[in-house]
Amino acid sequence: MIRKASIMYVNKDSYDEYKRRHDELWPEMAKELKNHGAHNYSIFLDEASGQLFAHLEIEDEDTWAKIAETETCRRWWAHMKDIMKTNDDNSPVSTPLNSVFYFE
Repeated sequence: MIRKASIMYVNKDSYDEYKRRHDELWPEMAKELKNHGAHNYSIFLDEASGQLFAHLEIEDEDTWAKIAETETCRRWWAHMKDIMKTNDDNSPVSTPLNSVFYFE
């Protein structure tokens, strides 16, 4: 498995809504995540800054990258754009993080 982590940003007045939308994750979005090799996906919130820390494990970088091309993922991004910092294509602004320590 490949471990990936990134930082995203949720609007400070939207914490509860962000959590609600993820608590009600669309079944088709869950299916796309699995179809594109995602495992153990977690998102944590720093309430002081609005930063989200996302961590997941994937099977393959190429397969994972293709999720962004799916209609379901594009709809999810559009669904989330009003409560997050996003790019022009509605994808979340995301800063990848490099692994510097791992303990198993």
